[in-house]
Amino acid sequence: MSTPTAAMIVIGDEILSGRTQDKNMYHLAGALTDKGVPLVEARVISDDADTIVATVRELSGRYTHVFTSGGIGPTHDDITADAVAAAFDRPIDVREDARALLAAHYAKTGAELNDARLRMARIPDGASLIDNPVSTAPGFTIENVHVMAGVPSVFQAMVASVLATIDGGAPILSESLRVIRPESEIAGPLRDLAARYPDLSFGSYPFIRDGVFGANVVVRGTDASLLGEAVTALRDAFPEAA
Repeated sequence: MSTPTAAMIVIGDEILSGRTQDKNMYHLAGALTDKGVPLVEARVISDDADTIVATVRELSGRYTHVFTSGGIGPTHDDITADAVAAAFDRPIDVREDARALLAAHYAKTGAELNDARLRMARIPDGASLIDNPVSTAPGFTIENVHVMAGVPSVFQAMVASVLATIDGGAPILSESLRVIRPESEIAGPLRDLAARYPDLSFGSYPFIRDGVFGANVVVRGTDASLLGEAVTALRDAFPEAA
C-alpha cells in the first residue's frame, strides 16, 4: 500500500497582508509526520471564491488528503464553505445536526443563535462533520478535503478529530547533526550520501553563530535501520558533527 500524502490550503487575506501570522501549517506538519502522512505541499491563498474552488479541485485530485484552514466563521467574508461546496458541485445549506450543536452551545452560554452564527451551520450535501470541542461550530469533510477553522486552538482540536479517523503510513523518523562547516564544503558529501540512500531524504539548514558558518543536517525516513546506517556514514564524513 502506498504512503498517503497531504496538502494544506491556508485561506485568508489577513495572512497574505501580514496582519496575522499563520501557526496552523507548523502544527499540521508535525501532527501529520507523527501520523506517517507527509505534508507534501502548502499554499496560502486569498479569500477569493474562484481561487479557492480551483485550488481545492487541483489539490484534492493530487493528494490523499487536503486540509484547509480559515474562512468558516460567521462574517460575510467567510466564504470557504460555499467555495468548497462549489468545488465539488454540491449544494450547501444550514444542516440540522450542525444547527442543533450550535443551538445547544448558545443556549448554554445565554447568547442568541442569530443569522450570523447560523452561517456556521451551513454544510455541503454529503459532508461529514468535524468535531470542535473548543467552540462547538463544526468543520466538515467532503470527499478527501477537511475544512477547518483558522483560529489555532480550534484548528488543532479539529486536526486531532480528523487524524483519529484516517489511516497513516509508517512513522517518519529523523536524525539531526550539527556540522560546523559552510554548506559549500558539505554539499559534495551530502550529494553522495543522498545518492547512496535514495529511500531517505537529506536536508541542510545553514546558520551563522558568532561569525561561524555551519549547518544542521537532517536525515528523514521510515526505515530505522537504514536511517541509523546513513547517520553513521554522515558522522564518518563529518567527524566533528555534534
